[in-house]
Amino acid sequence: MAALRRLQEVPRHLLVCEKSNFSHDKSRHRHLVETHYHNYRVSFLIPECGILSKELKTLVMDTGPYYSVKNLPLHELISHEFINSFVMKGKLILSLDKDTYEETGLQGQPSQYSGRKSMKFIVSIDLMDFSFNPNSKNYKRTSWSLKEKNPMKFDFLLAWHPTGTEESTMMDYFSSYHIQEHQPTTALTVLTDLQCPVLQSLALQGQPEKACSAQEHFQWLGAVFSHVDLNNEPNNFISTSCCPQPSALVAKAYLCTITGFLLPEKITLLLEQLRCYFDEPKLAPWISLCVQGFADSPVSWKEQEHGFWKGGEHLYNFVIFNNQDYWLQMAVGANDDCPP
Repeated sequence: MAALRRLQEVPRHLLVCEKSNFSHDKSRHRHLVETHYHNYRVSFLIPECGILSKELKTLVMDTGPYYSVKNLPLHELISHEFINSFVMKGKLILSLDKDTYEETGLQGQPSQYSGRKSMKFIVSIDLMDFSFNPNSKNYKRTSWSLKEKNPMKFDFLLAWHPTGTEESTMMDYFSSYHIQEHQPTTALTVLTDLQCPVLQSLALQGQPEKACSAQEHFQWLGAVFSHVDLNNEPNNFISTSCCPQPSALVAKAYLCTITGFLLPEKITLLLEQLRCYFDEPKLAPWISLCVQGFADSPVSWKEQEHGFWKGGEHLYNFVIFNNQDYWLQMAVGANDDCPP
């Protein structure tokens, strides 16, 4: 019976919504994008749009590359040649089970989601710390642990934002391993006769018969991105979902979905370009940009521990209004802290 009750439990989900304006000094939009590192899917929806501008389409098609490396020894990521070539700031964060953690001998902290018996540990290695130089005891101990005491190999996805002065590239650096370059996949779709929620930028909670709330819009947007039928017809036994009210019928809406390993720097450029969409008068009252993180990422924002458990979701969504107001919606599942 206890096992049945656990199966029937609904995992906790948390949605945080806030509103601001891109021109405000204390706007958090850039910081939230830059500190959400592990992004695998970006989608945006533009109502009353049937074709992308040349600038926006060029940006959409230039979101890569990223790389896959098979059987890469973990110690390669702490070598100073690698750090000097590709790392300007950052930490190597390892999420280890109890046995592996004890075998490495590294110092870490029990996962905050381990429960009473710590079966999972988090090890954080600051690659740019002054004490982590090749001659230090800290570096030698860590290198010995990962290279000799408990050598581990993994298949990695790697992405890198070059500044233009680097001499090395990922393909050259890891040429002795099985490395492949990938480009994100892009799906462009024009939706027709789409019922869209009516939104008012100042009404985050919505207004009866005047505007939908941020939560209603978020749920509707998830259905649209998942290509769910929202007609709510009596003979439809797959979906009873429908657009929240009040709503407006738009003749065309442009949906773009990019999937891969997408860097925050690319997403920042995309967000800025979508803001510029309203520089000229448009019929669209708002645009949505949604970013989803990898379900098995060890962190969500910055160094906040992210637990996979049943869903692994951590994502954020911008609703961009034509007056440069915006809503920011951040969602996480079970085993996650409240979004920042």
